[in-house]
Amino acid sequence: MRSSVALATETAELLGGHLLAAAPEEDVCFALYRPSRGLERRSGLVYDLVLPEPDERRIHGNASFTDRYFLRAAGLAADTDSGLALVHTHPAGRGWQGMSRDDVEAERGHAAQALVLTELPLLGLTLAGDGSLSARFWDRRSGDEYRRRSCESVRVVGEQMKLTYDEQRKPAPPSGDALTRTISAWGEAMQADLARLQIGIVGAGSVGALVAECLARTGIEHIVLIDFDVVKPHNLDRLLFASARDALLRRPKVDVLREGLLRSATAARPRIDALPLSLVEPDGLAAALDCDVLFSCVDRPWPRLVLNQIAYAHLIPVIDGGIRVDAGAGLGMQGAEWGARVVAPGRRCLECAGRFDAGYVQAERDGLLEDVHYLQNLPPDHPLKANENVFAFSLGAASLEVNQLLSMLVAPSGLADNGGQTYHFHLGTLDRDLDDCDDGCYYSNELAALGDGATMLVGEHQAAELARQAAAADRRSGRARLARTADRIVRKIREAEHRLSARLH
Repeated sequence: MRSSVALATETAELLGGHLLAAAPEEDVCFALYRPSRGLERRSGLVYDLVLPEPDERRIHGNASFTDRYFLRAAGLAADTDSGLALVHTHPAGRGWQGMSRDDVEAERGHAAQALVLTELPLLGLTLAGDGSLSARFWDRRSGDEYRRRSCESVRVVGEQMKLTYDEQRKPAPPSGDALTRTISAWGEAMQADLARLQIGIVGAGSVGALVAECLARTGIEHIVLIDFDVVKPHNLDRLLFASARDALLRRPKVDVLREGLLRSATAARPRIDALPLSLVEPDGLAAALDCDVLFSCVDRPWPRLVLNQIAYAHLIPVIDGGIRVDAGAGLGMQGAEWGARVVAPGRRCLECAGRFDAGYVQAERDGLLEDVHYLQNLPPDHPLKANENVFAFSLGAASLEVNQLLSMLVAPSGLADNGGQTYHFHLGTLDRDLDDCDDGCYYSNELAALGDGATMLVGEHQAAELARQAAAADRRSGRARLARTADRIVRKIREAEHRLSARLH
């Protein structure tokens, strides 16, 4: 299983402010972390420091600590159902750090006690002089033997997102001629950071498909697509890569999108995971927790609520976007707007920003949003009934979402957070929302870095299960068999054309 570590910007700044104050000498302290487990990745979320009291640690070129300090920190970890992290500095270091023999002995020598006292493996962290963090867990293999399991990355999330990668486990990908112009914008180092992100896209509809296409052409190596829906005829005016044949076959949107992205990808080794799941199903949530960043391209309250939980509880930034069209009820279009924002610690959450109404979450869980009679009884202008959209508006929303990602990572002119953005089509104006969460916000205050300790609102999703069953039934039908036969004929014709073209050249 892969491993990583994450912490909020505020925690990282406190860590650096304490430990690097002793530079050029090394320093040491303990911290607390909580686990966060996905399908393929286990993460440690560092959320609090246990600073030394007088005489609990000594600085003498290297740094050492007393047994009293260790036991006090481990006791605090045990009392809060947390894991224990041991952090030391390499003030002269830059980037991901290796370990000296003394470093290894100090961490391995306390791994057994930490596991016994906290029931979680010891997490070791090294803070370099440039603020980069490297990390490893100490796992019990057999008897008294403990081995380190290096993390592939450490991410610091907040107004800006900063990453440090272990070049052995997650090396910088090769960049060919296809990315020359992209790299010219922000340089090789930033491109290497971007390309190694694992990015999840929740919702493979019109906006999600355009976001995915942009990421694939930007060289992102690993993209995860999460959507349970299938291609239908009314999707064809705005769904990238989809054809009438896909609608006839009722193919999963994620499968159609994956095929298109593999043709568009500029990464040398692209990996596109197509998951016909709902985010609010347990497996969909677990897949999302493997990601470094998530794009929210959904329009229902339940998945938005879960994405809001993920952003704070699991320290995975969420980039949310959406479209609203005022079709004018027979009077002609009155206007349209689309927008995007980043949700992360230190930024405004989706509920405080009015991006979903928690009151409708239970209605969706009960299946009422799939009930035609329920929807008919809602007012004509109710947001749950809004479904007008065109490809051009999807393009605008997708552009704002991707640019929010780039601002958060590239931080042009040192500015990473330009607030939530809303573009008004009829006015040609762009609004910015720079407000913080409301006082007492549950997500930003209560859920911060809880990880697996947070109660996530996931479970059986009736709409997802019914959609998969209906698609499977259609694919078994005679019409689907006829469509597949036609599909095979078309593919054979294209293969013959390709062979003929190769011979002519």
